Amino acid sequence: MTDNAGPADKELLEWVERVAMYLAADGVPPVTGRVLGWLMVCDPPEQSAAEICAAIGASRAALTTSTRTLMTMGFIERRTRPGGRTAYYRVVDGAWEKVVRRQVAALTAFREVAADGMALVGPGTARAARLREARDVFDWMAEVFDQAPPPAPLGEK
Repeated sequence: MTDNAGPADKELLEWVERVAMYLAADGVPPVTGRVLGWLMVCDPPEQSAAEICAAIGASRAALTTSTRTLMTMGFIERRTRPGGRTAYYRVVDGAWEKVVRRQVAALTAFREVAADGMALVGPGTARAARLREARDVFDWMAEVFDQAPPPAPLGEK
């Protein structure tokens, strides 16, 4: 990351690094976490690739890979301005809820996979017990998320 930032910028960049390290614990490359963290706090909220690279100290190649990953995940989008050729990136409105809901749906879908595995190995086996544990956790997750209230609309809390 850049070293020529002022005190407020340094605090923002330290926060961006915290985001990167948090996501790295789940296997997200640090530079990808930095891109997301930066786009969450930058001003203006739409940034060009050059602006992002300068802010977080990323190479253009790393940024290209990271933005592609974040777009695929549904966190950011790429925009151009009328008559311009520069691409700008921004966090998608409502991205966090959409991403979490998609992840929960994928996890709870594994419940069926575990149930199918139990049918294959027989109900009273040690293998079935391991599969049952997975199925039960995914059942619990589905129930919790089905009963959870929706998040507050943007800007409210």
